[in-house]
Amino acid sequence: MGRRDQKNETSRESLNTVSYVFVYLCSIGALLKIQSHFTVISQIEARRVAFKTPATAVLLLKSPEEDILIKACEAIYEFAEEGDLNKVYLTEHGALEPLSQLITHNNCKIRRNAIIGLGVMATNSRSTAHIALQNMDIIPTIIDKLSLNDAAVHEFGTLCLSCLSTDSCCQVQIIDNNGLPLLVNFLSNADPDVQKNSLDTIYNLIEDTHICRAVIELQGLRQLLALLKSTFSALQQLALKTLQIISTCEESQSAFRDERLFDELIEIVNNQDLIDLHGESLLVLSNCMSDFESFRVIQKGGGLSFQAVLPKNGSPEIQAIAVKCIAGAAQNPGLQPFLNEQRIEKVLVDFLTSGSDGVKVYACQAFALLTSFPPSKDLFRDLGTVLSSLYCYDTTREVFYAGGPEVLVQRLQDTCPKVVANSLTLLGRMAGQEAIRCNVISQGVVPVLVETLKSADTQVLISALLCTCELAFEEDARTQLREAEGLGPLVGLLRSSHMEVLRCTCMAISVCTKDEPTAVEMCKLGALEILQEITQSITRRSKFTEFALISLLKYNVSVKYGLLGYLATTDVITFGFYDAGKVCTLEEKKRTTKKCSHFWELADDIKHMNVSIRLDFVRKMSDEVQQKDEAQSESSQERNRKVMDDIALPLLVKEVKESIEPLNEEQEQYVALARFVTEIMGGAIEKEDLDAFPWLQHLDELRCKLQCNVIPIGMITKGFHCHRALLFKYLADAIGLRCTLVRGDYNRAWNEVLLYKGDSCSNDTFSQPCCYIVDLMHEPGTFLEVDSIAASQYESL
Repeated sequence: MGRRDQKNETSRESLNTVSYVFVYLCSIGALLKIQSHFTVISQIEARRVAFKTPATAVLLLKSPEEDILIKACEAIYEFAEEGDLNKVYLTEHGALEPLSQLITHNNCKIRRNAIIGLGVMATNSRSTAHIALQNMDIIPTIIDKLSLNDAAVHEFGTLCLSCLSTDSCCQVQIIDNNGLPLLVNFLSNADPDVQKNSLDTIYNLIEDTHICRAVIELQGLRQLLALLKSTFSALQQLALKTLQIISTCEESQSAFRDERLFDELIEIVNNQDLIDLHGESLLVLSNCMSDFESFRVIQKGGGLSFQAVLPKNGSPEIQAIAVKCIAGAAQNPGLQPFLNEQRIEKVLVDFLTSGSDGVKVYACQAFALLTSFPPSKDLFRDLGTVLSSLYCYDTTREVFYAGGPEVLVQRLQDTCPKVVANSLTLLGRMAGQEAIRCNVISQGVVPVLVETLKSADTQVLISALLCTCELAFEEDARTQLREAEGLGPLVGLLRSSHMEVLRCTCMAISVCTKDEPTAVEMCKLGALEILQEITQSITRRSKFTEFALISLLKYNVSVKYGLLGYLATTDVITFGFYDAGKVCTLEEKKRTTKKCSHFWELADDIKHMNVSIRLDFVRKMSDEVQQKDEAQSESSQERNRKVMDDIALPLLVKEVKESIEPLNEEQEQYVALARFVTEIMGGAIEKEDLDAFPWLQHLDELRCKLQCNVIPIGMITKGFHCHRALLFKYLADAIGLRCTLVRGDYNRAWNEVLLYKGDSCSNDTFSQPCCYIVDLMHEPGTFLEVDSIAASQYESL
């Protein structure tokens, strides 16, 4: 190439470097802002990169050019920081894997930006980022990079660890890779964000007592003590919560005294400007009160006066915690004389008569402990007139005998919501006493109560629901509630956005499901579907909603197995049971187009079929078939009548009762039953031959023969995991053997039993039974300990 050609080529390259385009992305679908500049530049310090979509930025994370990697990481970080939806998008497009690889890059800017991106992505609670990061085994690398002198790496690296440390597997990884000493050291970092992230991680780790000891050995208490003086309230609160858990460890007491931690806590309690920290500080002290030496240090010089921390006009929550401190001290007989000197008995009696429910709980606990100390017992006896008013003077009974229920029922129709709410509260208190509950119901309270369940006032609804909880313990009240059409408004309140109303509704439903007619009626009104929706919501589900759902399913074992995939030992399978397969959530239905086309049923005559078709999902399927073709429905009914005549099943039950039930040892019965089920269902199968087992072909043949998707379990002679486990559970229930039925994935199911290790006749009263899975496929009658490798292989592909 000549000089002129080289010169022209150089000119073209210079011209190309003059023009560049910036494109930055604000969110998914945001407008692209383009700025074009044309100026003569002698030297280009950095190359400008255009990202048209977030997916483009993800792809460029694999670029070999460092300046592109820097800009790509920045774009990922800026995009992810704008919301969880963006983080979900990036996770689905595979941004985590290249980012996790870039944190080990030699270029410090790339390494820093990658860790920043990972830290932000880990905070996403709406995607599978946590699971993905766990699978990448990224924790050892993050801990290694935290040793670098880089503030951004410290902040976002600890942020990533704090998010991942909520998982038990990640906690083990952090400990095994010596992350705890580093985190404790970061508690004294100048950056409050690093302190907060490190403390969050430590708080998640100290659930294990061994970690509490390790924190103490690493001088962690000194660091936590320094955080109590922080200007950031969030750090103070979290430090106190961490100390509260550590204080439950026996080794912590001497360490607390050595670090003079009690002085700092007492100073906080006595400082009215720090009242928001009083509760947490007192909780730490309450855990230390039972230790004599700690109590002596706390009380040295009158440091903590119970009279000072128990003001009459104080917060009920603070009072409850302070009384808990007294109860903690009362556990130690050596401290009871000191409490008696402070006249704590009078304080307890005052709170028993006028305190909140939370205060009364701990006051009763302290009262019971102090009665073992004779001087305190004598003082309580002197105060007996006050205590008798607490236990014997029942104003609700007086209201009842004065004709209160009749008047209060009339007040339920008052136009003032406060009057209605208070009347319901009084009626609920009276109904809470079993001796007069029936008399309260006889006053006609239930029909009027139904109208209050339709109120728009929140307090009226809460009072009405709590009153319903008390009344519904009686069968007569539940009957009246059904007849007055009160179940409809009750079920409708499950859609309330008010969490207290939702909790009270779940409590009322749990009580109302004590009889089958009420439970079935509520299922017809859609309670089951609503509760299932609630269990899918992160913000609305709770223990109350779970308990209400389980209560509803008590009389619908088939539906329970379909929804929960689990039957306990108390869930007895009888004739009429249907296994329609797993009932999928809406999200699961979107991800699969496969339709459920199989039923395994247990019934011996047509009468039992009526029990099962009462279940909601079976009834809907029957309705759809009838709407399509009435004539076809009639012929189908004839076929179902033949299908329900499962002659083989009663014979199996008879044989099991004759040959297996008489066996003496329970373990021997399990083994014999497992071998019996295996023989009936096609025999044992080697693991490597499982794919060749023709169970699907066998089921297709039965469907063609019966002209029906409902297959009686007694007709199956080549059964897979799900069929064998179901038959085992049914036969075990028939002879009184206890076992569970658990549904897995890919047509897997198994039975769990409780057995004692070694000699079942051992006299060791303290031995605990172990949970085993019964092998019905490969080595019939073998017991696989739950959570073992063999059990995991049996449960999955």
